[in-house]
Amino acid sequence: MKVLIITYYWPPAGGPGVQRWLKFVKYLPSFDVQPHVYIPENPTYPLTDQDLLAEVSPEAVLVKKRITEPYAWASVFSKGNTKKISSGIIPDKKKQSALQSLMLWVRGNLFIPDARVLWVKPSVHFLADYIQQNGIDTVITTGPPHSLHLIGLGLKQKAAIKWIADFRDPWTTIGYHKELKLSKYAANKHKTLESRVLNTADAILVTSPTTRKEFMELTDKPISVITNGYDNEVVVKQPLDDKFTLAHIGSFLSERNPRALWQALAELVNDNPEFAEKFRLKLIGAVSREVLNSIADYGLNSYVDNLGYVSHAEAVAQQRRSQVLLLIEIDTPETKCIIPGKLFEYMVSNRPILAIGPEGADMAEIVKTTNTGLFALYTEKQKIKDTLIRYFAEYQKGALKSHAIGLQHYSRKNLTEQLASFLKSI
Repeated sequence: MKVLIITYYWPPAGGPGVQRWLKFVKYLPSFDVQPHVYIPENPTYPLTDQDLLAEVSPEAVLVKKRITEPYAWASVFSKGNTKKISSGIIPDKKKQSALQSLMLWVRGNLFIPDARVLWVKPSVHFLADYIQQNGIDTVITTGPPHSLHLIGLGLKQKAAIKWIADFRDPWTTIGYHKELKLSKYAANKHKTLESRVLNTADAILVTSPTTRKEFMELTDKPISVITNGYDNEVVVKQPLDDKFTLAHIGSFLSERNPRALWQALAELVNDNPEFAEKFRLKLIGAVSREVLNSIADYGLNSYVDNLGYVSHAEAVAQQRRSQVLLLIEIDTPETKCIIPGKLFEYMVSNRPILAIGPEGADMAEIVKTTNTGLFALYTEKQKIKDTLIRYFAEYQKGALKSHAIGLQHYSRKNLTEQLASFLKSI
């Protein structure tokens, strides 16, 4: 079976968006599926990780075509703002500069559904011939960017193919969507395009039960949940940090700002001299100015190690060195469907997780059923504090670790087997 996977994020892209299909492509040949992967020849990635190039399957057929990137134009005027906005870090409304506000308006209203929409028409024209010449059975589009689903929509109209639309994140209910200063026309166009994709694709893939439930209200096409997962990576055994380190790995967006956590930590360092001596907060990845300001407001600056963006391999190593891993999601009903990809790597790190997010979050159920940590709401400051006290006591005894169960369900190879069965059933 031959499948054409259309994705924007591919090595050397860094960050979470690249991992899902990089790993599926790695294992698909084991299940008699040959992956052809269509990617941009000249992308503008906000993050890069050259080490990931070594993980590309030699059995994958890579197909490239140039893309016209508005983000490349915008970076001429403001490289810093362009990089932040393209990576999802949107400044607080009250603190946006005139340039930032203008860039968000342009992004939301002139490039629908997103800034990669100029790649759609040339890709449809090119791939229609490629599909015929190479005997492709099935096309998979993965978003965001959701403009890639419009390539699938165009190909479905031109070629006799089965088309699967894979949503790593939702479309119109994703957390940052309402921050794009959308006009009524733009908001309606997003809804219209979303509906056309959901009702034209032969099947839909999603990463969480909540997204499946939301989409079932919009389409009667079959929808399957295949979550992200972990790979059985060979990682040199890491010595644990001597300090009581709480590590957050990945983008720390403005909306992911758990003040209850900062308050709990401030109380602990003020009330417990031993905690104050041992505690460190490790921030690994892009961190918004609003989050850093909140940490400073609670008097925690002197406890912070801000390491910035690191390679995926180094991020995995940092996970396994840290005493406790922080998993933070935005506190809104729209984000309860988000299951961060790093959760699955956290789960196999043997380190306990402290997760904070919205009520009804899908990630809470996974943390609970795998026994890998504790989930708290943004309002549950005392629960967060009590958990930290318990973790710190276990750390002092040298007994702090997670006691995970049932993790094999989330291995990338097992998930790819599910994917291969799904592809052959459509």
